Amino acid sequence: MVPSTANKDFLIAEAHAKINLHLEVLGIRSDGFHELAMVMQSINLSDKLKLIKSADNNITLKSNNKEISNGKDNLIIKAANLLRNEVGNTQLGVDIELQKNIPIGAGLAGGSTDAAATLVGLNKLWGLNLKTEELENLSKEIGSDIPFCISGGRQICFGRGEVLEKLKIDHFQLGLILVKDPSIQVSTPVAYKTYKEKYGDSYLEHDRDFEIKRNSLRSNDWSDRALFTNRKEIQNDLQKCVRPMTPEVEKSLNILSRLPYSRLVSMSGSGPSCFALFQSYDQAKKVFNENVNEFKRAGLSAWVCSMMSNGVQLRNEFT
Repeated sequence: MVPSTANKDFLIAEAHAKINLHLEVLGIRSDGFHELAMVMQSINLSDKLKLIKSADNNITLKSNNKEISNGKDNLIIKAANLLRNEVGNTQLGVDIELQKNIPIGAGLAGGSTDAAATLVGLNKLWGLNLKTEELENLSKEIGSDIPFCISGGRQICFGRGEVLEKLKIDHFQLGLILVKDPSIQVSTPVAYKTYKEKYGDSYLEHDRDFEIKRNSLRSNDWSDRALFTNRKEIQNDLQKCVRPMTPEVEKSLNILSRLPYSRLVSMSGSGPSCFALFQSYDQAKKVFNENVNEFKRAGLSAWVCSMMSNGVQLRNEFT
Protein backbone atom coordinates (compact mmCIF):
# COMPACT_ATOMS: atom_id res chain seq x y z
CA MET A 1 0.00 0.00 0.00
CA VAL A 2 1.29 3.48 -0.90
CA PRO A 3 1.29 5.72 2.20
CA SER A 4 -0.57 9.01 2.08
CA THR A 5 1.30 12.30 2.12
CA ALA A 6 0.56 15.26 4.36
CA ASN A 7 1.35 18.08 1.91
CA LYS A 8 -1.09 18.33 -1.00
CA ASP A 9 1.21 20.55 -3.10
CA PHE A 10 4.18 18.21 -3.42
CA LEU A 11 5.29 14.69 -2.63
CA ILE A 12 8.37 12.48 -2.90
CA ALA A 13 8.25 9.32 -5.00
CA GLU A 14 10.95 6.75 -4.33
CA ALA A 15 11.83 4.62 -7.38
CA HIS A 16 13.52 1.27 -6.73
CA ALA A 17 15.96 -0.38 -9.12
CA LYS A 18 15.52 -4.02 -10.14
CA ILE A 19 17.71 -7.04 -10.77
CA ASN A 20 16.93 -10.17 -12.77
CA LEU A 21 16.85 -13.48 -10.91
CA HIS A 22 16.08 -15.17 -14.24
CA LEU A 23 16.15 -13.95 -17.85
CA GLU A 24 15.31 -16.33 -20.66
CA VAL A 25 14.94 -15.34 -24.31
CA LEU A 26 12.33 -17.64 -25.86
CA GLY A 27 11.95 -16.36 -29.41
CA ILE A 28 10.48 -13.60 -31.57
CA ARG A 29 6.89 -12.44 -31.16
CA SER A 30 4.56 -11.57 -34.02
CA ASP A 31 5.19 -7.87 -33.29
CA GLY A 32 8.93 -8.32 -33.80
CA PHE A 33 9.90 -8.03 -30.12
CA HIS A 34 11.56 -10.84 -28.18
CA GLU A 35 9.34 -13.09 -26.08
CA LEU A 36 10.88 -13.26 -22.60
CA ALA A 37 10.46 -15.30 -19.43
CA MET A 38 11.93 -13.51 -16.42
CA VAL A 39 11.89 -13.17 -12.67
CA MET A 40 12.51 -9.61 -11.54
CA GLN A 41 13.26 -8.36 -8.05
CA SER A 42 13.13 -4.85 -6.58
CA ILE A 43 16.13 -3.66 -4.56
CA ASN A 44 16.59 -0.65 -2.29
CA LEU A 45 18.96 1.25 -4.59
CA SER A 46 16.61 4.09 -5.44
CA ASP A 47 16.11 7.37 -7.26
CA LYS A 48 13.96 10.03 -5.64
CA LEU A 49 11.57 12.35 -7.46
CA LYS A 50 10.13 15.48 -5.89
CA LEU A 51 6.84 16.25 -7.62
CA ILE A 52 5.64 19.83 -7.10
CA LYS A 53 2.18 20.85 -8.25
CA SER A 54 2.49 23.67 -10.77
CA ALA A 55 0.18 26.67 -11.06
CA ASP A 56 0.38 26.48 -14.85
CA ASN A 57 0.06 23.54 -17.25
CA ASN A 58 3.80 23.06 -17.80
CA ILE A 59 5.64 19.79 -17.09
CA THR A 60 9.28 20.48 -16.24
CA LEU A 61 12.19 18.32 -15.12
CA LYS A 62 15.56 19.05 -13.58
CA SER A 63 18.11 16.58 -12.25
CA ASN A 64 21.33 16.33 -10.28
CA ASN A 65 22.76 14.28 -13.18
CA LYS A 66 23.89 16.33 -16.17
CA GLU A 67 23.91 13.26 -18.44
CA ILE A 68 20.12 13.05 -18.29
CA SER A 69 17.98 14.85 -20.84
CA ASN A 70 15.30 17.08 -19.38
CA GLY A 71 13.34 17.07 -22.62
CA LYS A 72 10.42 15.17 -24.12
CA ASP A 73 12.60 12.11 -24.79
CA ASN A 74 12.97 11.46 -21.05
CA LEU A 75 10.67 8.72 -19.77
CA ILE A 76 9.66 10.90 -16.83
CA ILE A 77 8.27 13.56 -19.16
CA LYS A 78 6.70 10.89 -21.36
CA ALA A 79 4.99 9.34 -18.33
CA ALA A 80 3.64 12.68 -17.09
CA ASN A 81 2.25 13.56 -20.54
CA LEU A 82 0.82 10.07 -20.95
CA LEU A 83 -1.06 10.30 -17.66
CA ARG A 84 -2.33 13.81 -18.37
CA ASN A 85 -3.57 12.79 -21.81
CA GLU A 86 -5.20 9.66 -20.40
CA VAL A 87 -7.41 11.66 -18.05
CA GLY A 88 -8.04 14.33 -20.69
CA ASN A 89 -6.87 17.29 -18.62
CA THR A 90 -4.05 19.18 -20.33
CA GLN A 91 -4.21 21.91 -17.67
CA LEU A 92 -2.44 19.73 -15.09
CA GLY A 93 1.13 20.82 -14.43
CA VAL A 94 4.11 19.66 -12.37
CA ASP A 95 7.72 20.57 -11.67
CA ILE A 96 9.84 17.46 -11.13
CA GLU A 97 13.21 17.34 -9.37
CA LEU A 98 15.10 14.08 -9.88
CA GLN A 99 17.75 12.88 -7.45
CA LYS A 100 19.50 10.24 -9.56
CA ASN A 101 21.24 7.44 -7.66
CA ILE A 102 20.70 4.45 -9.96
CA PRO A 103 23.46 4.33 -12.61
CA ILE A 104 22.42 5.00 -16.21
CA GLY A 105 22.47 2.24 -18.83
CA ALA A 106 23.16 -0.38 -16.20
CA GLY A 107 20.48 -3.06 -16.68
CA LEU A 108 18.73 -1.92 -13.48
CA ALA A 109 15.62 -0.30 -15.06
CA GLY A 110 16.66 3.16 -13.86
CA GLY A 111 14.67 5.01 -16.52
CA SER A 112 11.69 2.69 -16.23
CA THR A 113 11.45 2.97 -12.46
CA ASP A 114 11.61 6.79 -12.68
CA ALA A 115 8.67 6.66 -15.11
CA ALA A 116 6.82 4.33 -12.74
CA ALA A 117 7.40 6.74 -9.84
CA THR A 118 6.12 9.60 -11.99
CA LEU A 119 2.89 7.75 -12.75
CA VAL A 120 2.25 6.69 -9.15
CA GLY A 121 3.24 10.08 -7.75
CA LEU A 122 1.20 12.18 -10.16
CA ASN A 123 -1.80 9.92 -9.76
CA LYS A 124 -1.71 10.94 -6.09
CA LEU A 125 -0.65 14.58 -6.53
CA TRP A 126 -3.25 15.30 -9.19
CA GLY A 127 -5.97 13.37 -7.34
CA LEU A 128 -6.74 11.08 -10.28
CA ASN A 129 -7.52 7.96 -8.21
CA LEU A 130 -6.49 5.48 -10.91
CA LYS A 131 -5.96 1.93 -9.67
CA THR A 132 -2.53 0.28 -9.74
CA GLU A 133 -3.69 -2.07 -12.49
CA GLU A 134 -4.78 0.91 -14.59
CA LEU A 135 -1.40 2.58 -14.18
CA GLU A 136 0.41 -0.64 -15.09
CA ASN A 137 -1.69 -1.12 -18.20
CA LEU A 138 -1.19 2.49 -19.26
CA SER A 139 2.57 2.35 -18.70
CA LYS A 140 3.02 -0.43 -21.28
CA GLU A 141 2.74 2.23 -23.97
CA ILE A 142 6.13 3.73 -23.10
CA GLY A 143 8.18 0.89 -21.59
CA SER A 144 8.10 -2.85 -20.98
CA ASP A 145 9.71 -2.75 -17.49
CA ILE A 146 7.53 0.07 -16.15
CA PRO A 147 4.54 -2.10 -15.10
CA PHE A 148 6.84 -4.21 -12.92
CA CYS A 149 8.50 -1.16 -11.39
CA ILE A 150 5.14 0.26 -10.32
CA SER A 151 4.23 -2.64 -8.01
CA GLY A 152 7.67 -4.25 -7.68
CA GLY A 153 8.61 -6.97 -5.22
CA ARG A 154 9.43 -10.30 -6.88
CA GLN A 155 7.42 -11.15 -9.97
CA ILE A 156 7.44 -13.47 -12.95
CA CYS A 157 7.40 -11.39 -16.13
CA PHE A 158 6.42 -12.62 -19.60
CA GLY A 159 5.85 -11.06 -23.01
CA ARG A 160 8.28 -8.15 -23.41
CA GLY A 161 8.35 -7.99 -19.61
CA GLU A 162 4.98 -6.29 -19.18
CA VAL A 163 2.88 -9.42 -18.41
CA LEU A 164 3.17 -9.83 -14.64
CA GLU A 165 2.48 -12.66 -12.21
CA LYS A 166 3.11 -11.72 -8.59
CA LEU A 167 5.02 -14.23 -6.49
CA LYS A 168 3.88 -14.73 -2.91
CA ILE A 169 7.09 -14.35 -0.91
CA ASP A 170 6.73 -13.95 2.86
CA HIS A 171 10.29 -12.88 3.63
CA PHE A 172 12.82 -10.96 1.56
CA GLN A 173 15.94 -11.71 3.58
CA LEU A 174 18.66 -11.94 0.95
CA GLY A 175 21.34 -9.31 0.60
CA LEU A 176 23.38 -8.51 -2.46
CA ILE A 177 26.50 -6.72 -3.56
CA LEU A 178 26.00 -4.85 -6.82
CA VAL A 179 28.85 -3.55 -8.98
CA LYS A 180 29.15 -1.58 -12.21
CA ASP A 181 32.08 -0.20 -14.13
CA PRO A 182 31.09 3.49 -14.50
CA SER A 183 33.10 3.86 -17.70
CA ILE A 184 30.72 1.76 -19.80
CA GLN A 185 27.09 1.27 -20.72
CA VAL A 186 25.56 -1.62 -22.64
CA SER A 187 22.94 -0.95 -25.31
CA THR A 188 19.93 -3.19 -24.70
CA PRO A 189 19.02 -3.35 -28.43
CA VAL A 190 22.61 -4.33 -29.28
CA ALA A 191 22.56 -7.05 -26.60
CA TYR A 192 19.36 -8.58 -28.03
CA LYS A 193 20.61 -8.22 -31.62
CA THR A 194 23.84 -10.02 -30.74
CA TYR A 195 21.95 -12.75 -28.91
CA LYS A 196 19.68 -13.28 -31.91
CA GLU A 197 22.67 -13.53 -34.27
CA LYS A 198 24.31 -16.16 -32.07
CA TYR A 199 21.35 -18.16 -30.80
CA GLY A 200 18.44 -17.29 -33.10
CA ASP A 201 18.48 -20.77 -34.67
CA SER A 202 17.30 -22.21 -31.35
CA TYR A 203 14.38 -19.78 -30.90
CA LEU A 204 10.96 -21.25 -30.24
CA GLU A 205 8.36 -20.36 -32.88
CA HIS A 206 4.95 -21.31 -31.50
CA ASP A 207 3.00 -19.96 -28.55
CA ARG A 208 2.38 -23.48 -27.25
CA ASP A 209 6.15 -23.85 -26.90
CA PHE A 210 6.34 -20.47 -25.17
CA GLU A 211 3.65 -21.64 -22.75
CA ILE A 212 5.61 -24.78 -21.89
CA LYS A 213 8.53 -22.56 -20.90
CA ARG A 214 6.22 -20.26 -18.95
CA ASN A 215 4.76 -23.18 -17.00
CA SER A 216 8.24 -24.43 -16.24
CA LEU A 217 9.09 -21.06 -14.72
CA ARG A 218 5.82 -20.97 -12.79
CA SER A 219 6.47 -24.42 -11.32
CA ASN A 220 9.74 -23.35 -9.70
CA ASP A 221 10.00 -22.28 -6.07
CA TRP A 222 11.25 -18.67 -6.11
CA SER A 223 11.50 -18.20 -2.35
CA ASP A 224 14.77 -16.97 -0.86
CA ARG A 225 15.62 -20.39 0.52
CA ALA A 226 15.04 -22.15 -2.80
CA LEU A 227 17.28 -19.71 -4.65
CA PHE A 228 20.19 -21.08 -2.67
CA THR A 229 19.22 -24.73 -2.28
CA ASN A 230 17.93 -25.42 -5.81
CA ARG A 231 20.23 -23.39 -8.06
CA LYS A 232 23.91 -23.41 -8.84
CA GLU A 233 23.62 -20.35 -11.06
CA ILE A 234 21.19 -17.72 -12.24
CA GLN A 235 20.13 -18.00 -15.86
CA ASN A 236 20.57 -14.80 -17.83
CA ASP A 237 20.64 -15.57 -21.54
CA LEU A 238 21.94 -12.11 -22.45
CA GLN A 239 24.98 -12.66 -20.24
CA LYS A 240 26.12 -15.35 -22.68
CA CYS A 241 26.68 -12.75 -25.39
CA VAL A 242 27.44 -9.61 -23.36
CA ARG A 243 30.14 -11.19 -21.18
CA PRO A 244 32.48 -12.24 -24.05
CA MET A 245 32.33 -8.82 -25.72
CA THR A 246 32.51 -6.73 -22.52
CA PRO A 247 35.72 -7.17 -20.47
CA GLU A 248 34.26 -5.03 -17.68
CA VAL A 249 31.44 -7.56 -17.17
CA GLU A 250 33.94 -10.43 -17.14
CA LYS A 251 35.98 -8.55 -14.53
CA SER A 252 32.93 -7.82 -12.39
CA LEU A 253 31.68 -11.40 -12.41
CA ASN A 254 35.12 -12.76 -11.56
CA ILE A 255 35.54 -10.41 -8.59
CA LEU A 256 32.05 -11.19 -7.25
CA SER A 257 32.62 -14.94 -7.64
CA ARG A 258 35.70 -14.74 -5.43
CA LEU A 259 33.92 -13.01 -2.55
CA PRO A 260 33.48 -15.16 0.56
CA TYR A 261 29.94 -16.44 1.15
CA SER A 262 28.69 -15.29 -2.27
CA ARG A 263 26.38 -18.02 -3.53
CA LEU A 264 24.92 -16.88 -6.84
CA VAL A 265 26.52 -14.38 -9.22
CA SER A 266 24.96 -12.90 -12.34
CA MET A 267 24.68 -9.95 -14.67
CA SER A 268 21.41 -8.01 -14.37
CA GLY A 269 19.31 -7.48 -17.48
CA SER A 270 21.45 -6.55 -20.47
CA GLY A 271 24.23 -5.40 -18.13
CA PRO A 272 26.78 -4.21 -17.41
CA SER A 273 25.74 -4.26 -13.73
CA CYS A 274 26.50 -7.54 -11.95
CA PHE A 275 25.55 -8.81 -8.52
CA ALA A 276 26.29 -11.50 -5.96
CA LEU A 277 23.61 -12.84 -3.60
CA PHE A 278 24.17 -13.51 0.09
CA GLN A 279 22.02 -15.22 2.69
CA SER A 280 21.34 -11.95 4.51
CA TYR A 281 21.87 -8.23 4.19
CA ASP A 282 24.14 -8.26 7.27
CA GLN A 283 26.38 -10.87 5.67
CA ALA A 284 26.50 -8.91 2.41
CA LYS A 285 27.31 -5.70 4.33
CA LYS A 286 30.19 -7.37 6.19
CA VAL A 287 31.70 -8.77 2.98
CA PHE A 288 31.18 -5.41 1.24
CA ASN A 289 33.07 -3.53 3.97
CA GLU A 290 35.91 -6.03 3.86
CA ASN A 291 36.30 -5.74 0.08
CA VAL A 292 35.45 -2.12 -0.66
CA ASN A 293 39.07 -1.34 -1.51
CA GLU A 294 39.19 -4.17 -4.04
CA PHE A 295 36.15 -2.72 -5.81
CA LYS A 296 37.87 0.68 -5.91
CA ARG A 297 41.12 -0.78 -7.27
CA ALA A 298 39.14 -2.51 -10.01
CA GLY A 299 37.46 0.78 -10.93
CA LEU A 300 34.00 -0.45 -9.95
CA SER A 301 31.17 1.47 -8.37
CA ALA A 302 29.67 -0.78 -5.71
CA TRP A 303 26.59 -0.91 -3.49
CA VAL A 304 25.29 -3.25 -0.83
CA CYS A 305 21.53 -3.69 -1.12
CA SER A 306 18.54 -5.44 0.36
CA MET A 307 15.53 -6.81 -1.50
CA MET A 308 12.21 -4.99 -1.47
CA SER A 309 8.67 -6.41 -1.30
CA ASN A 310 7.20 -3.39 -3.09
CA GLY A 311 7.72 -0.98 -5.94
CA VAL A 312 7.23 2.79 -5.87
CA GLN A 313 6.85 4.38 -2.42
CA LEU A 314 5.51 7.85 -1.67
CA ARG A 315 7.04 9.90 1.14
CA ASN A 316 6.74 13.36 2.70
CA GLU A 317 10.39 14.37 2.43
CA PHE A 318 13.83 13.41 1.14
CA THR A 319 15.58 10.97 3.48
